[in-house]
Amino acid sequence: MSSLDSTGATELQPQVPRTDDTPPDASEEPAAAEAVETSGPGCCWCCRSSPSGSRAQPEAKKKAPCPGLGLFYTLVSAFLFSVSSLCVKKVQDVHAVEISAFRCVFQMLVIIPCLIYRKSGFIGPKDQRIFLFLRGVLGSSAMMLLYYAFQTTSLADATVISFSCPVFTSIFAWIFLKEKYGLWDALFTAFALVGVILIVRPPFLFGSNAVGMYESYSEHLKGTFASVGYAVLAAFTLVILRKMGKSVDYILTVWYYVVLGLLVSSTILTILGEWSLPDCGLDRLYLIMVGLFGLGAQVFLTKAIQIEKVGLVALMKTMDVVFAFTFQIIFFNDVPTWWTVGGALCVVASSAGAAIRKWCQSSK
Repeated sequence: MSSLDSTGATELQPQVPRTDDTPPDASEEPAAAEAVETSGPGCCWCCRSSPSGSRAQPEAKKKAPCPGLGLFYTLVSAFLFSVSSLCVKKVQDVHAVEISAFRCVFQMLVIIPCLIYRKSGFIGPKDQRIFLFLRGVLGSSAMMLLYYAFQTTSLADATVISFSCPVFTSIFAWIFLKEKYGLWDALFTAFALVGVILIVRPPFLFGSNAVGMYESYSEHLKGTFASVGYAVLAAFTLVILRKMGKSVDYILTVWYYVVLGLLVSSTILTILGEWSLPDCGLDRLYLIMVGLFGLGAQVFLTKAIQIEKVGLVALMKTMDVVFAFTFQIIFFNDVPTWWTVGGALCVVASSAGAAIRKWCQSSK
């Protein structure tokens, strides 16, 4: 799930070329993808051991992945991200920001040995530090908003709205990176906005009956705004990652994400006075599972991008929505309304359309 993860949750966006917490969390995923491109010692070693190239060719053929393996990895990743989101939803007595802090600590224990092994340093190039700082602050803030959305609104609604991230990514890339924004992009944006409106169902459009569909419409509205905030911040994070490109080790970008995420979440919790250890043993188990499943999802997503086209991976990632609806019905006995289903179809169509268009452009 940053990650996205999601970061989290954030979760793989079609606008991002084959480069990673998102997820966010969705915002970390593009950096993980970049790892595949930048980690080349194995390849170079093969080249040095066989200068003529005669042995490297058969070995490459021997290791060719079976058809559909990358899509299977993506499916597993989507399932693990959804389970991580479910665990966030199930935690009762821990603030969403504190869950983010726990996840940052868990990931830090994994990232530090990786940085030492890769000898990447802990600060980064001088001309990229401002971008690393922004990536860390915005990415971790996106993860906190997504976790807050999971706690305050339904799992399906929060997941679907977070999928509007590619729309914001294309807009911000057009503004800040001077990338092309055409008629199709505007159409996908309109589809995503219609989907969000169908999910939110504001009373001034749908009447007072829309408010009665929820036990607490104000909480649902808070969760909706948090999901939109996640999509916006995750999109900013993806644009920053694209701006940095391969000039910064992807592990270093995740390091900034977890360190600044821990600092930001600790500051917020101190101001709010929300520091608390979960009383129930089950809540502690859920917190551990958030970190474990989130990390596992990122690993499978990275493997998928390594052996499959990014456009197909982005399309398969829409299975997150299917899992979210399924878990909401099974674990919370909450059957989504037809308005929510219609909104989900609009948002997924927008995300899938953007992925297909990007895939077609890259294959020309």
